Amino acid sequence: MAQLHTLPSWQARRANGRAARERTPRGSHETIGDVDRDPTALLQSSSEGRVPALIRLRYGRMLVSPFTFYRGSALIQAHDLATTPNSGLWLQICGDCHLSNFGGFATPERALIFDLNDFDETAYGPWEWDLKRLVASFTIAGQQLGHGDLAADEFAFLTAQSYQTHMREYAEMGVLDLWYERITFERMTGVVQSDDARRRLKRGFERASRRTHDSMLPKLVDQSADTWRIRDSPPAVFHIRGDSTLIDKADEWMTLPDDRDVIFANLMRSYVETLTPERAALLSQFTFQDLAFKVVGVGSVGTRCLVMLLTDSHRKPLFLQLKEASTSVVLRYARAGKSSVIDAHNGQRVVHGQRLLQAATDPFLGWATGPVGRHLYIRQLRDMKISAELETFGDDAFREYARLCGWALARAHAKAGGCAPEISGYIGSGDRMSETLVRYGRAYAEQVEKDYALFRAACRDGRLEARSDADMAADFAL
Repeated sequence: MAQLHTLPSWQARRANGRAARERTPRGSHETIGDVDRDPTALLQSSSEGRVPALIRLRYGRMLVSPFTFYRGSALIQAHDLATTPNSGLWLQICGDCHLSNFGGFATPERALIFDLNDFDETAYGPWEWDLKRLVASFTIAGQQLGHGDLAADEFAFLTAQSYQTHMREYAEMGVLDLWYERITFERMTGVVQSDDARRRLKRGFERASRRTHDSMLPKLVDQSADTWRIRDSPPAVFHIRGDSTLIDKADEWMTLPDDRDVIFANLMRSYVETLTPERAALLSQFTFQDLAFKVVGVGSVGTRCLVMLLTDSHRKPLFLQLKEASTSVVLRYARAGKSSVIDAHNGQRVVHGQRLLQAATDPFLGWATGPVGRHLYIRQLRDMKISAELETFGDDAFREYARLCGWALARAHAKAGGCAPEISGYIGSGDRMSETLVRYGRAYAEQVEKDYALFRAACRDGRLEARSDADMAADFAL
């Protein structure tokens, strides 16, 4: 007979979090870890298994600025964090929690919410790894986008402070209330403090509402009477066996039979089994039209990512993104002594983490084992999704965005880990943790500058080859 356990009160759990400071003082989080390493070698190790022709594009995108370098180097920071003290409070974390991995998207009910939106690196790890990566990203972006060191420190502080404030609220919230918690655009409009931020939210909501599969169709697809074909636009989009392909003839994918047979005989069957029955029934009402390679992001460039076009009987489109999932940087470096069968399939790991951390997830979110055994996860492509245009932000907009990201991360951690009281107890009610993280962000921003200089030198002297999107597109124009 199952034993019923008496759960401690949330006050007792908060006291347990406070007690964890004895083992790991909050001030110890200022250290940036073991930085006696070769960042270039670490980047090369993370490029293994990627499409060779696209590795140079990955480096080209990272070469734009120290911030784009930071976006593409989650592996390096995970390496560094592995030698820092941690609170001992572990949960499912994002793993790549920088300020560009937040945004707006539609729930299955078509409501627009703000949340984390990238989970390639999600795994079981210390909660503070996410917060440190987020805080440092505000420091780096604030400096690089011309806001100055003092403003960048303020953005970092507001991020940590918002996380602390909302985690304290979530520590007192019932489990079901927390599970249903969502940061809607209506709530965001009510809490932002500047007219500029409200105008941006209104414009963002209007743009996101227009970003549907129907609106993407003329931008991505050429249509004739009976044929729908995704338009090649190399290096970003191309057919694997087309004239614009960047896949080498010796690549393992080139040894496979026709794409349609591969996708529907193996991959799609594997994917559909991960959906709930009603969503599998929904998908069955669509017909396959085309499949193409699609390059995404900064850190993901060169991984095997595809876009699939399907249509229903009314010739309405559905775009699915099939994205390769490799070993999480958190799993490489965080040693919790905890293993999971979910981690054995990286696509399942990503889906599991996303479902835990997000307030609402894509109804088509699932995973599959793709051609030659590569792990994939699958979701809709860009349906009502919108990201912050950081380059247009003034100081006030950055402050508001820092608060929103801190809020969203606190909500995600509280839902995924079920340990908001412990985390809130550890952080406390004063500014000690926030001030410590500001110092961490400033120190790590200096380290990123050094790493970026070494990376740039490696690109200059030929150890690494970096090419921009424009340069690679020009090859096809010629």
